Amino acid sequence: MDSDWLSRDVRLVPVRAGAETAEVAREIITHFVDVAGARVQVTLEIEAVAPEGVPENVVRTVTENARTLKFRTHGFERE
Repeated sequence: MDSDWLSRDVRLVPVRAGAETAEVAREIITHFVDVAGARVQVTLEIEAVAPEGVPENVVRTVTENARTLKFRTHGFERE
């Protein structure tokens, strides 16, 4: 059966995110990239909750890195 659309998500172990992302790219994404005319979009979403709050130096570093890496959205909120 031919299909023309797929959307899936997977949770990664934070300390292994780099390796697991590489595995997803190798085992899943590359197969779609090889399909003629395929439009492939990959989105990385990060959610972190720190009940004791996030130290200011971490906020500053993450904010600067997100900007440098051209994240479309980024920011911190208080609950």
